[in-house]
Amino acid sequence: MSNSNLIVLCQPGEGKSCGACCGLYNYVDSSRSSLELRLRSRTKRFHQMVKNPDDVKLYAKETIASEDFARRYEVIYCCEYLGFLDKEEKKVGCLLHPMQNDGVDMRDVSFYGQELCAGHLCPSHYFIPHSQSQILIKIIDDWYLYGLVLTDIDLVTTYFRLIADRVGCEPKPEIFGNEHLKNIALEYFNWKTTWPFRSLETNRLGKYYFDGSQYMISHIDYEKFGREISPLNAILLSLSSSFKNAAELEAAEGLIWSNIGNFISTYQRYF
Repeated sequence: MSNSNLIVLCQPGEGKSCGACCGLYNYVDSSRSSLELRLRSRTKRFHQMVKNPDDVKLYAKETIASEDFARRYEVIYCCEYLGFLDKEEKKVGCLLHPMQNDGVDMRDVSFYGQELCAGHLCPSHYFIPHSQSQILIKIIDDWYLYGLVLTDIDLVTTYFRLIADRVGCEPKPEIFGNEHLKNIALEYFNWKTTWPFRSLETNRLGKYYFDGSQYMISHIDYEKFGREISPLNAILLSLSSSFKNAAELEAAEGLIWSNIGNFISTYQRYF
């Protein structure tokens, strides 16, 4: 990836952003409602209390004292300086960033420091193809969903590979100007939060489950259901799937194949 073509995916423009590297989804309670309240409270406190860099220490002390910082995974730090960047609460990001403070960069006080915060790029920048990340930017206008999807490489790349294998080419970002295709893709990506077969365990996120400072990749016991590994296995794991029986597994596969089939037939109708 050349620097000239680089788009920083965590802040790609209006209406969406991602704070996953700042620990946004690492709280034991990382539900949308919980995070909205957490970020809203921080943002209000920051703007009320922080008038210059000397005020940041007191802000941090009050924030840490007032919140539950219990984490799924102890290794990932949950940054107390993550908040909303706009009044509409459509973008999350660093409250210490110079663009939020009239050019004053206060990130040196953060856990990771200014240099790492400014220079870090998550794996999605390298493992999600540029055209696919552009599709996500084009169709998702929801900070909570955008961050969950953007950081789930398997969920994104497997979906578009299965489509490309069947239509003979990679879907291009411009085709998602078609509302029908956009809505079909959004149905799929919205399953990240609405999947009916999702495990409710709080230590589970995507294909990973956590035990303190350890993390492991989950698996589906296909042998128990008398099945070979599903060709949709990567997607099923990304959706934190948990099945009680073979019928549930088949129903889950049916939902995904139906979505892919609908996308393909719609694509062929218009293109």
